[in-house]
Amino acid sequence: MSEPSELTLRATTLWRRMRAQNTLWTFLVLVALVVVFSALRPAAFATVFEARSIATESSILVLLAVGQTFVIVTAGIDLSVGSVLIFSGVVAVKVMNGLDGSPRAGWDVVALGTLAGLGAGLAWGALNGLLIAKAKVPPLIVTLGTLGMALGLAQVATHGVDAGNLPDRLTDSVGSGTLLGIPWLIVIAAVVAAIAAYVLHATRFGRYTLAIGSNAESVSRVGIRGDLHLVKVYALSGLLAGFAGVLNLAHFSSTTLTSGTQDNLNAIAAVVLGGTSLFGGTGTVVGTVIGVFIPAVLQSGFTILQVQSFWQTVAVGAVLIAAVYLDQLRRRRRASS
Repeated sequence: MSEPSELTLRATTLWRRMRAQNTLWTFLVLVALVVVFSALRPAAFATVFEARSIATESSILVLLAVGQTFVIVTAGIDLSVGSVLIFSGVVAVKVMNGLDGSPRAGWDVVALGTLAGLGAGLAWGALNGLLIAKAKVPPLIVTLGTLGMALGLAQVATHGVDAGNLPDRLTDSVGSGTLLGIPWLIVIAAVVAAIAAYVLHATRFGRYTLAIGSNAESVSRVGIRGDLHLVKVYALSGLLAGFAGVLNLAHFSSTTLTSGTQDNLNAIAAVVLGGTSLFGGTGTVVGTVIGVFIPAVLQSGFTILQVQSFWQTVAVGAVLIAAVYLDQLRRRRRASS
């Protein structure tokens, strides 16, 4: 018999990791929700249109949650991603309007605005990383501070009024365009998630990230610059938040100064629901993507059933607490064994 390929071995390793964490149980919860809502309202919920709508609305949060996964795997936290999304969107739209304020602006204007948004997100992420890794300020305090700074500067730049007047090539082609019938937002989110999963589980960068979360002191003893790696991890989170800010512009055709402030908590919830430990050292991008869809499916199902949306928050909170509790049980069992 031939030996299994490297790809097969990696897939097997990922599956075992998912079984050892809460990821498998979270997936079963998601499947159960889909089955229940489909049984209750098959004509409204169990449709291609509804599935595509849920996936499209979740695409931007997937980018935030993927970046948050890398941060939480290091036993850190990034509360600033929602505000960085807003700030990056403001920077991108200001650059596009400054270069050519007409809806007929070309792809060069879109590209430069996108690069500006990515650069803004990267800068905030690098700042977070430097303050955490070099100045030794706790991640909770640093990112709570930059949360307020990024949102405040975005409001100053726009005088508290959402900015729009975006090129049609961004809003029509990316925001509402499709590739073989699949919205571009879904395609982009899927590609980012796939690359991130490969990086976390099959590259040196991912191994260092997991190692820092498991035992940062041991990492430094073997000659790995843990502080520099932390800067890179937070910079990655900021970069993906900046990318999410540009996609947010494409989707809504303007900035969203007031509706993105809860995205940081939603991203953290998705990561934890997906099985990533708040104590660091373990986590999967696949689990995070599953965690993103649980609140989305709940919101869609409750809307179709005409249940008050407030119950969605109650349900997600209960599942989140259960996920953290199961994570603690797993850690205690490992410690006792």
